[in-house]
Amino acid sequence: MLATVLKYLQEGKVIAYPTEAVYGFGCDPFNQEAVNKLLQIKHRNPDKGLILVASDWRQIENLVEPIPPIALSQVLASWPGPHTWVFPASTLVPHWIRGKHRTIAVRVSAHPIIQEICQIFTGPIVSTSANRESEPALRDTRTVQMMFSKQIDFIVPGKVSGQARPTTIRDAISGTVLRP
Repeated sequence: MLATVLKYLQEGKVIAYPTEAVYGFGCDPFNQEAVNKLLQIKHRNPDKGLILVASDWRQIENLVEPIPPIALSQVLASWPGPHTWVFPASTLVPHWIRGKHRTIAVRVSAHPIIQEICQIFTGPIVSTSANRESEPALRDTRTVQMMFSKQIDFIVPGKVSGQARPTTIRDAISGTVLRP
């Protein structure tokens, strides 16, 4: 299965996969066509920007600008885990990931499937809830398949980790909660 996931990501395809709380849609964040396809599936405004998920800090470190060491320590202490942090974006982050922002939202996930996907892909992937804009996020393989099988390229089977709500999003410098 992982070989298939890798092939699809490398080919610019959109996948669905389980996360901490919901199913997510993902793709190669550096492939603009793949990101545009994902945004069209969701009916999502590109100005909002997207979250990237990784298996370890090294996969996203070059995408963020340096922050004060005490703030970085707080971020790193929360990972891997269900905590998304917003950093100032480095110049390597494409506008189609940042949206209208000068920041990037990133998470190092503890979910074993995300860990495997990002390790085999050797980098972060896009992580946005599997749903259309303003509709409830989906939490199981069957529902994702029923609603999106004709639009996405592959559904990674598995279970969400059981977290009741999508991950908390915080500002990496101030620690301010941006989404509870």
